[in-house]
Amino acid sequence: MSLDDIAYLLLILVSGVSVGAFGFWLFHRAKVGGYQTLATAMMRKAESESDALRKNAELTLKQQQVEQQRELERVWQSERRKMQREEERLKLREDKIETRMNTVESKLSEIEKRESLIALEKVRLEEERVHVSKFQEQLVVELEKVSGLSSIEAKELIISRLTNEVKTETANLIRKSRKEAEETAEREAATIIATAINRMAGSCVSEITVSTVAIPNEEMKGRVIGREGRNIKALERATGVNFIIDDTPGVVVLSGFDPVRMHVAKLSLSDLLADGRIHPTRIEEVVEKTTANVQKQIKIHGEDAALRAGAMNLHPELIMLLGKLKFRYSYGQNILDHSLEVSHLLGMMAAELGLDEQMAKRIGLLHDVGKAVTHEVEGSHAIIGYNFAVKYGETKEVANGIGCHHQEMDPLTIEGSLCSAADALSASRPGARIEAVEEYIKRLQRLEDLAYEFKGVEKAYAMQAGREIRIIVTPELLDDAATVTLAHDLTKRIEEELRYPGKIKVTVIREKRVVEYAL
Repeated sequence: MSLDDIAYLLLILVSGVSVGAFGFWLFHRAKVGGYQTLATAMMRKAESESDALRKNAELTLKQQQVEQQRELERVWQSERRKMQREEERLKLREDKIETRMNTVESKLSEIEKRESLIALEKVRLEEERVHVSKFQEQLVVELEKVSGLSSIEAKELIISRLTNEVKTETANLIRKSRKEAEETAEREAATIIATAINRMAGSCVSEITVSTVAIPNEEMKGRVIGREGRNIKALERATGVNFIIDDTPGVVVLSGFDPVRMHVAKLSLSDLLADGRIHPTRIEEVVEKTTANVQKQIKIHGEDAALRAGAMNLHPELIMLLGKLKFRYSYGQNILDHSLEVSHLLGMMAAELGLDEQMAKRIGLLHDVGKAVTHEVEGSHAIIGYNFAVKYGETKEVANGIGCHHQEMDPLTIEGSLCSAADALSASRPGARIEAVEEYIKRLQRLEDLAYEFKGVEKAYAMQAGREIRIIVTPELLDDAATVTLAHDLTKRIEEELRYPGKIKVTVIREKRVVEYAL
C-alpha cells in the first residue's frame, strides 16, 4: 500500500468521524428542541385545564350559592306560613274567648236578675209563712173550742186512727202480696218442673230409624255412589243399612231398624268422607274397624251400667246386651237409663221392705235386656230376657223377676213382683216418656211460623228433621242486602225462642223470574 492510499484512507476516516460528530450534534439538538416543544405543549395544556377547573369551581360555587339561597327562601316561606297559621289560630281563639266572655257576662247579668227576683220571692214567702203560722194558731184555737179537745188529745186521736188504718192497709197489702207471691211461686215451680221434664225427655224421632250424615260438597255424593253404584252397594252390604242419596243438598240419609248398625254406618261414612278414599276395599276396612270400636263402646256402656247398679260377676254376653240398650229408645226414653232407674227404684223398695237389695237391683238392671235383640229374636222382650238370663248363668229368682215384670209368668219372689211396679214408676214419671212425634211436629211448625212472621217471606220449609229452615222471599219486597238481614234476624229469633239439639241452618233464597209467552 502506498502513501497515497494511506493518506486517502486517513482522509476518509477523518471525514467519517467529522460527519458522525456533526450528525450526533444535529441529533442532540433535535432531541433538545423536541423536549422544549413537549414541555411548552404540556404547560399550555396544564394552563387550559387549570382555567377549566377554575371556571367549573366558580360555576359549582355559584350553583351552590343559588341552591342555598333557594333553600333559605323555602325555609323562610315555610316558617312564614307557620307564623301566619299560628296568628290565625290565636286570632280565632281570641274571638272565641271574646264570644265566651260576652256569653258569661250576659249569663252573669241574668243570674243577678234572678237572684234579685229570688230574694224578693224569699221575702214574700217568709211573709206568707208568718201569716200562715198565725192563721194555723188561730185555727187550732178555734178547733179546740169547737171539738172540746186539746191539741195533744187531737193529735193522739188522729195518730190512733191513722195507726189503725195503716195496720188494716198493711194487713191487706200483706195478704195481697202473699197471694201474688204464691201464684208467682206456683208458676215458677211449674216452669221449673216443665224445664226439668223437657231436659230429661230427649226427643229422638229423627234419630230412631233415620239418620243423616253431612257431606262437604255435592261432588262427594257421586264418590259415595261410585261407578255403577258399587260403593253404595258395598256400604249397604257391609253395614246392613240403607243409604239414600237424593236431591236433598248437603246430606246422605241413612235408614235402618237396628240402632247399632245405624251408629256403625254413620261413623263409617263420616270416616270415609273425612279420608276421601272411597272404594269397596276401603269401605270394608273402615266398617270393620268402626264395628270393633263400637263393640268396645258397647262393652264400656254395659260395664259402666253394671258397676253403677252394683251387679257384679255378670256374664260378658249380658254385659254386651246391656251396652246395646244405650242405642235403644222407647217412647223417647233411653232404655239403658230406664233400666238403671228401675234398678235404683227396685233397690230402694227392697231396702224399705227388708228384702234382698242386691238381687232386686240386679233384676231391675236386667229386666229389659231382651229389648236389645227383639228385632232378631221372636217373642216378647220379657221372655227373651228370661231365656238369656237362664242361658248365661243367672239364678232362677233373677231370671223369674225379668220374665214376670209384664205378668207373662208368675213371680217366685217378692223382689220379682216389685219389678213391674218399679218399671211402671220409671215409665210414668213426668217427662220420662213423651209423645215425641207430636213435639217434633210442633217444633217444625213453630220453626216455619217464625219465618212467616218476617215481611217478604213467600214460603218457608223446615227440612232435615228440623236441622234446616229454607226460606223463599219475594224479590220485589226484599233486595240482596235485606235477605242477609233477614237471615241474621231469623237466626237470633230461633236462638231466643226455640230449644233444639245441635244447630239449625238458615237458608234464604231470592230468585227473580221473568216469564213471557210468544204467541
